[in-house]
Amino acid sequence: MTPSPAPTPPAPPPIEDANLATRRITRLSVGVALVLITLKAFALGASGSVSILATLTDSVLDLVASLATFYAVRWAAAPPDEDHRYGHGKGEALAALVQAGLVFASAVFIGWEGVQRIFDPRPVTAGAWAVGVVIASIAITAWLVWMQTRALKKTGSLAVAGDRAHYAADLAANLVVLIGVVSGAFLGAPGLDAAAGLVVAVWLFWGAIGMLKAAADHLLDQAAPEADRAAIAQAVLSDPRVSGVHQLRTRMAGPSMMVQMHIDLDPDLTLDAAHAIVVEAENRILSHYPTADILIHADPRGRAPRVSPPADTPTPDAPSPPSTPSEIDATPRPASGSATPRKGPWS
Repeated sequence: MTPSPAPTPPAPPPIEDANLATRRITRLSVGVALVLITLKAFALGASGSVSILATLTDSVLDLVASLATFYAVRWAAAPPDEDHRYGHGKGEALAALVQAGLVFASAVFIGWEGVQRIFDPRPVTAGAWAVGVVIASIAITAWLVWMQTRALKKTGSLAVAGDRAHYAADLAANLVVLIGVVSGAFLGAPGLDAAAGLVVAVWLFWGAIGMLKAAADHLLDQAAPEADRAAIAQAVLSDPRVSGVHQLRTRMAGPSMMVQMHIDLDPDLTLDAAHAIVVEAENRILSHYPTADILIHADPRGRAPRVSPPADTPTPDAPSPPSTPSEIDATPRPASGSATPRKGPWS
């Protein structure tokens, strides 16, 4: 039976192009943050709106977060050295953690100020100026989020993803601020302005939780998505000389995917022939994932040592049906009569 061809996921660009796109978008992010701070500081001085204060505070923290991202992506792009043999890619996750902490702090500050203004409401002055600044902020932020979305399609950068999530939350928050400013300045309801500030605080808190989870997953070596692992296994098994894949392990380090696995080969092959098969398998993976760092160990078929799987993993002697679709081994049988390839306990 001829093995099914490996799926062709969107191929990321070479790592140099991805790093260049990431550096460009982080410079743009810093510039936008400076422009928004200037506009909102002017609007706050003119209006005294707690909603404007909330969004100004958030923009100041946006600047700090964008600066952290600016430097983090440059450090993460540095090549491996003697002390960091896997590179510096996880610097992006550290930047995302910094962003999450700043967003949490912003949410607490804005929430506290909003509660105080609910019990001690103050009128919003110069409402026309405030509304104009908020509308301009919405337009600029929407443009930045669009540019970041384009950059993410090229790079997959975790730091840029965190920055985009931050500005996307700002975009929604600015819409709430606009409602609050209009209510306080033109409807004579300053309490609504304070309530809008509280809504912004809750929105930021929720966004920070998402950023924190993404960064933690990265730092804790969460496996690549199921579709990517299946594509990698199928790319290796498209060679009929490879009769099985096990102990497949993946993790992300910035934009690079670390891939390790064992493959089953004919025990009578020479070392040179086995090496050639492994190199060809690595090249097939790299054709789909050009930034991958790959390590493949060749085992003689039928004599490979097996690592004891976790308690909840079915053993080869007593298999049990998977309980969810994600637990199904998507790896095809490469040839009639060969051993069924299995995912290892770390796949």
